[in-house]
Amino acid sequence: MTETFEYIIFYKPYDVLPQFTRERPEHITLADFLKVKEDIYPVGRLDKDSEGLMLLTNDKSLNASLLLPHQKKEKTYLVQLEGEITDLAVSSLQKGVEIKLEDKMYVTQPCKAKKLSKPPVLPERKPPIRFRVNKPTSWIMIVLQEGKNRQIRKMCSNVGFPVLRLVRVQIGNVTLGKLLPGQSKKISKEELFELLSLSTTPKKEIIRPKSPDVLPKRSIKTKYSKKVVSNKNKNRK
Repeated sequence: MTETFEYIIFYKPYDVLPQFTRERPEHITLADFLKVKEDIYPVGRLDKDSEGLMLLTNDKSLNASLLLPHQKKEKTYLVQLEGEITDLAVSSLQKGVEIKLEDKMYVTQPCKAKKLSKPPVLPERKPPIRFRVNKPTSWIMIVLQEGKNRQIRKMCSNVGFPVLRLVRVQIGNVTLGKLLPGQSKKISKEELFELLSLSTTPKKEIIRPKSPDVLPKRSIKTKYSKKVVSNKNKNRK
């Protein structure tokens, strides 16, 4: 019996846990929006206070493929910041900054960062962000491959511009399309894997014969071999 895999694109709203299990009665989870098979889980995570694109599936090979070092896909985020971000701060983000991960410091890998000239077109957040009186805001786009815990928030805080809103809009070439917060759509394996530049067929293992530790000796005969043997025999007489 062939196992049926499902692939889902979901627009996670703000304040929704990226899981199906409630940790507290008041929590809102994926279960409030998605009615799926019990074996379907998110691929990767997206913080409770972040919004945007999530992938869900029961195909474990997808999660394994995306975790391989050479298969890491670029993830694109639109980020609203408190304050008017400077060119120097953007340059620092691009080169990599030091952030704290648990009990140690970590320097982020170089990434793509760009200040946006105007706010992007996005659905309103519910609830809306709280603006500080007489404090401007700005938007940047960040594209990175790694995904440390709350990485973008820590990066932006490091350069002096706290994050007000964070929306993931793309993974590889997979986008939200026309989805609104809380909406989802199914996608075929062929289409999804093409957008992620992944192969739909597993690679065949190439089995090579083992080389012997010691090669067998070859006896080499020359025209003198017989003569040498003959001389030895004569000497024995």
